[in-house]
Amino acid sequence: MREAGRFMDGLSLHYYTVPGTWERKGSATNFDEEEWYITLKKAFHMDELITKHSTIMDKYDPEKRVALVVDEWGTWYDVEPGTNPGFLYQQNTMRDALVAGIHFNIFHKHCDRVKMANIAQIINVLQAVILTDGPKMVLTPTYHVFDMYKVHQDAELLDFYIDTPEYKLNSEESIPQVTATVSADDSGRIHISLCNLNPKESVTVECEIRGINVDKVTGTILTADEMTAHNTFDNPNNVVPEEFNEAKIIDNKLIISMPKMSIITLVVILT
Repeated sequence: MREAGRFMDGLSLHYYTVPGTWERKGSATNFDEEEWYITLKKAFHMDELITKHSTIMDKYDPEKRVALVVDEWGTWYDVEPGTNPGFLYQQNTMRDALVAGIHFNIFHKHCDRVKMANIAQIINVLQAVILTDGPKMVLTPTYHVFDMYKVHQDAELLDFYIDTPEYKLNSEESIPQVTATVSADDSGRIHISLCNLNPKESVTVECEIRGINVDKVTGTILTADEMTAHNTFDNPNNVVPEEFNEAKIIDNKLIISMPKMSIITLVVILT
């Protein structure tokens, strides 16, 4: 940045979420809660990477002219048994959906510097949004998260504060149980996206909205009964979004009952 920043339009950052080692990354569908936790914990490392890169960039580019471009991110596991190792084909579960939600919330938090963020692959490779087999096609849980978060595109990031329980597993270390992002679109509607990372415990989120009156709230949820739940060509609708009706308005406060391992996007309509 010091020497070449004035010649640059963007600086590329790559980071993959690998629960194991590069030699033994772990299975995409056969994992326990420890691997689940490790994967989500490693996904949060993206926040540290962007924060530290942005700190250096801010020193030499305080006007934030140069974009930080996270043009490769996503989960990376061992290839599916029986597939060509060179093609990096892997399945996609609720774990990957939450990894996507974590990343989106981090990218939104740093939208003053992160101007572009591309998942590494789109079809069949790594954390893909679509899987194909000849004429067959299936949408992955990650696809549905992309769809649920599209309401934040071209919107204004809103300041918010979240006080969340911690999700801890067999150690003193922990990660937030709930991560979120909030934005307002051109019509004045507020969109709130939340992720409950705990695969065993639900959580109630109370959202105080100050200075405005809430008229109505609607929502969409993506969740499953099992950590390893995924969509297949024989069962393409095993993990799909559904209407969410567990957000209530009480004294202009939102009360949101989040099931275990869930992603929710709310549309808050104001009076």
